[in-house]
Amino acid sequence: MSSSFPTSGFGIGNPADGVWQVMDQLRSSFEKRSGTRVGRGDVRAAVLALLTEQPMHGYQIIREIEQRSGGSWKPSAGSVYPTLQLLAEEGLISAEESNGRKTYVLTDAGQEEAAEAAAQAPWGATANSTGSGHTALPKSGMELAQAAAQVNRTGTPEQIQQAVTVLDEARRRLYSILAQD
Repeated sequence: MSSSFPTSGFGIGNPADGVWQVMDQLRSSFEKRSGTRVGRGDVRAAVLALLTEQPMHGYQIIREIEQRSGGSWKPSAGSVYPTLQLLAEEGLISAEESNGRKTYVLTDAGQEEAAEAAAQAPWGATANSTGSGHTALPKSGMELAQAAAQVNRTGTPEQIQQAVTVLDEARRRLYSILAQD
């Protein structure tokens, strides 16, 4: 099995230099595969579902979706705010200005459609609890890469070498998982 990751240590020379190279490779491989593409209807359903619980402003909605999806889905402001505007134009939500922020609340007309959206919980399909591991693994990999970068920045040469040993062992164990029947 071929891989773009080094198979013995982190390359020749200073192990700390190799950590950065591997971290970049790790990040790029996860970024390519882990981005959960969510449709416009899912943003709409998520907004409606959240507003059944309580009035929220746009940033709260973005943050809540991210938390409920286990960090695998963080809609951009460029998808949430136009959705809020569209829902307001349809008469499903209204905006109340408070302390310089617009807080969105469901209208009576929006209650019915929101009940359906809440039952479907659009973030459930992307949450780590799906059991597939397709979102949990990239997140764990990125956290591992961040820890390696921290050791590289602040660790002693001995600590860096220990981290290289730990990462080498982790790589071998990951490949052994794939080798199992």
